[in-house]
Amino acid sequence: MLDLPDPHNAWVEAAQEEEGEGKVSECIQFTAYGIPQPKGSTKSFVVKGKAVTTSDNAKVKPWQEIVAYAAQQYRPSQIWVGGIKIRLHFYFLRPKSVSEKKRPYHTVKPDIDKITRSTFDALKGVIFADDSQVVSMAVSKSYGESPRVDVEIWEV
Repeated sequence: MLDLPDPHNAWVEAAQEEEGEGKVSECIQFTAYGIPQPKGSTKSFVVKGKAVTTSDNAKVKPWQEIVAYAAQQYRPSQIWVGGIKIRLHFYFLRPKSVSEKKRPYHTVKPDIDKITRSTFDALKGVIFADDSQVVSMAVSKSYGESPRVDVEIWEV
């Protein structure tokens, strides 16, 4: 297996140094196991005079439920309303047809911004009030032994 460096070590170390200086809160860390799902476009239409909005990916809701359930086990006593620093590392299974040499990085769909968006939406109301509070983030995706997301969150 290729030994690829974690592209966000410096960011995490900087956040930990700030934590020691009292600038950020305790770190919430957890893992949500499952295949990360992208939040795509939404479709809105009217049914019997009421607006209905649906996602174009039916697997998004179950993914968000997995993330929210994992986060609830570590939720703060009060939802954070200040600035948020967050680190997300998504892992996907490598297809048997794709060697490490052929594709060392996960450079295929889902797009990193769309899986981040669905994960943020799952954390909204559990850890923080709104994803607009995120002032700094480090997000990466790679191949791993089990599909999941590792989450680290700090309130600043």
